[in-house]
Amino acid sequence: MKYYINTYGCQMNIHDSEKIAGILEELNYHACSKQEEADIVVFNTCCIRETAEQKIYGHIGMLKKLKQAHPNMLVVVCGCMSQQEGVADKIRTSYPFVDIILGTSNLNSLKQAVLDAQRRKCCVKVDFELYNEEDFVQSRTSYPNAWVNINYGCNNFCTYCIVPYVRGRERSRPLADILTEVKKLLADGYKEITLLGQNVNSYGHDLPNGEDFSALLKSIAELDGKFRLRFMTSHPKDLSQEVIDVIASYPKICDNIHLPVQSGSTEILRRMNRRYTREDYLSLICKIRTKLPNVGITTDIMVGFPGETEQDFEDTLDLVQKARYSSAFCFIYSRRKGTPAYSMENQIPYEVKRERITRLLACQNDVTKQISAEMIGKQFEVLVEGANNHYKNTMCGRTESGRLVNFKCDEQMTGQFVTVLIEQAKSATLWGKIVTEEE
Repeated sequence: MKYYINTYGCQMNIHDSEKIAGILEELNYHACSKQEEADIVVFNTCCIRETAEQKIYGHIGMLKKLKQAHPNMLVVVCGCMSQQEGVADKIRTSYPFVDIILGTSNLNSLKQAVLDAQRRKCCVKVDFELYNEEDFVQSRTSYPNAWVNINYGCNNFCTYCIVPYVRGRERSRPLADILTEVKKLLADGYKEITLLGQNVNSYGHDLPNGEDFSALLKSIAELDGKFRLRFMTSHPKDLSQEVIDVIASYPKICDNIHLPVQSGSTEILRRMNRRYTREDYLSLICKIRTKLPNVGITTDIMVGFPGETEQDFEDTLDLVQKARYSSAFCFIYSRRKGTPAYSMENQIPYEVKRERITRLLACQNDVTKQISAEMIGKQFEVLVEGANNHYKNTMCGRTESGRLVNFKCDEQMTGQFVTVLIEQAKSATLWGKIVTEEE
C-alpha cells in the first residue's frame, strides 16, 4: 500500500508530516510520488491566510473523481484548517468522500483512524488533546537537517492571527526529552538541528524547574560533535539578552535569527497586539548586531492591516532600510474569521494593499542585493544540503547566516561541511566554488 502527503504552511507542518509519514509506515504504507498511485492521500493543512485555505479546498475537491475511480482509497484532512470551528462539519458536508478529519492535536489518533477507515468507518476528531513527541516514530525527509519541536501553541493572540485558536495554548517539552531526541539525531548523522515553536523564546515558562530557552540552547550547543543549531520562530518581545549572549558564546549556534516585525509603525503594532514599539524593535536589532556582527536577520512583514495609513506604510519601508534584513517574507493581510482584526474598521482595499506590497518587495530586494554584493570574494563554511533542482548538476547549502549558496560538487558530499568562495550574486542567491584548505 502507498501513501501521498500534501503539506501546506510552515515548518511546523512540514515536521508534522514527518510524524504522519512515520505512522503510515508503521501501518505498512510506503511513500509514492503521485497521489494518483496512492492508497491513502493526506492533506496536512494551513489556515494562516484565506488564499491558502481556498487553495486547499480546491485540491481536496479535485480528488472526488479519483476517489470515485478508486473507492478503497482513503482521504485524510488534518492540521490547522480542520481545527477551526465549523470546518470539520463543512468538509463532511461539501466533501463527503473524505474519510478522516483530525485537528492539530489529534495526530496520535491517526493510526486507529486509518484502521477504522479501512473498515469503512469515518473518523472526525478535532478536540484539543495533549500528546508526547515520544509517541511518534518519525519518517524524516530533510537530511542533513532535522526539525525538533520544543514547544507547541501560542499565548500571544496577535489580533490578526488564527494560530492560538488552532494550535492551542503554549506547552513546552521537558528539556531532557529534547536533549534525548537531539542526541539520537546527531548519532544518526544529522548535521543541522532546527528547534521549532510558534514562539521559541517563551520556551520553559510553563515548566516547573525554571528551564528557559537560553538554557536549552546552551545544553544542546555543549553536545559533542560538529553540527549546527538553528531555531525559529522568535517573538521580538521575548528575545532576551541572555539568548543573544548564548548565541555569541557557542559557535555551533548559527548567527541567524528570524525575527518577525510585521509592521514598522508603532500604532499598527499596537493594533496588532504585538506588545513592542518600533523603537523597541530597532533597539533589539542593535543589541543583536552588537554581539553578533555577522548575523543574518530575516523577518515577516504584513501590509494592509486594518487602519494602515500611507505614513504607517512609509514607517515600514524606513524600518526595512534600517534593519537591513537578509531576506523578508512579505505578504498581504488576510482576514481570518474568529480573530479581532476581522471585525476592525478601515479595512484596506485590495488595490492599495497590492500597490504597497510591490513597493515593499522592491525596497527589500534592494537591501538583499546590497548584502549579497558585499559577500562576493569572501569564503564561507557551507553545509551541503543536496541538489538544487532548479539548476542542472548544481548542489546547494546555506551559510551560517542562512544565505543560500549554489555550487558544483558530487552529490555524495551531502551532509558534509565545505568552504565556498562566493563568486557571483543574484539577488538573494549566491554562487560560488568549493575551495581547499590550501586555496
